[in-house]
Amino acid sequence: MDPFVRFVLPLWLGYMLDLLLGDPRSWPHPVKYYGRLIAFFTHRLNHGKGRLWKGALMTAGLCIAVFFFFYAAQHLLAPWPWMQVLFASGMVFFALANRSLLQEGGEVFDTLQQQGVEAGRKRLSWIVGRDTSALSPGQIRTAVMESMSENLSDGVIAPLFYYALLGVPGMMLYKMINTLDSMIGYKNDQYLYFGRVAARLDDVANFIPARLTALLMVMVTGSGRAVWYVLRFGHAHASPNAGYPEAALAGILDCRFGGPNTYHGRVVVKPYIGEQARDIAHTDFRKVRYVNHAATLLMVLMTGLIAFFII
Repeated sequence: MDPFVRFVLPLWLGYMLDLLLGDPRSWPHPVKYYGRLIAFFTHRLNHGKGRLWKGALMTAGLCIAVFFFFYAAQHLLAPWPWMQVLFASGMVFFALANRSLLQEGGEVFDTLQQQGVEAGRKRLSWIVGRDTSALSPGQIRTAVMESMSENLSDGVIAPLFYYALLGVPGMMLYKMINTLDSMIGYKNDQYLYFGRVAARLDDVANFIPARLTALLMVMVTGSGRAVWYVLRFGHAHASPNAGYPEAALAGILDCRFGGPNTYHGRVVVKPYIGEQARDIAHTDFRKVRYVNHAATLLMVLMTGLIAFFII
């Protein structure tokens, strides 16, 4: 089988499967097993002295193991090209989260509109880490939009970027890095040292994808305001990466993100991203749905085009 076909066919099949199926919660998923591995080693290592180096060793060990596991799996399947394609397609499908991201965000919007603010707060708490108990309807919708922009980068564009760079092993390595950060990359007493390397590694891994995501969002909307917001506010976020897609979306919607929020009982004052302090409307979700689908499709097309000239 032609190397180009081996690379592009899984990309398109995985992308189409994500569009059709999303992320069925009852299905086995590599990230679920990542989480179990991380929890297993964290329980045994995150105590006593030397938490920094123990966390670093765990992070490095799991990342190396994941990369070589998927590298070996692909090479073992090389004599059976269609099995290799099916395996790679399945991994692309599992690595992408665009449909589930839109579904989760849309359900918060719909719950808020149909069942009221209390139900909307509860539904939002499923997808964000902040305290949602006192949020207004506008703040609930704003929180969804912030999450949508960040997760477009983490859950869609970044996996595709690493697939383009290193194939399935690179994509699944990125998912391990991202899962490590989501589980132990916190600045609290429990994980400050143990999760420090995981958090820094995630920052490095997302440096290019976050900025690429903002660029794609600008390209699919042609928003001059989004360009200005990315240049002006992209670096304002506490995260070195999350501010760029957030700024792009704030520009596209002509709104403002950031400000004070409560996390685990502590008020965290974030800088504002954007200028227009308006409440997000229910109808704004249509534009975000378009941005996500268009940016994802453009990334898939660009990846295939680059592969055509390289492979």
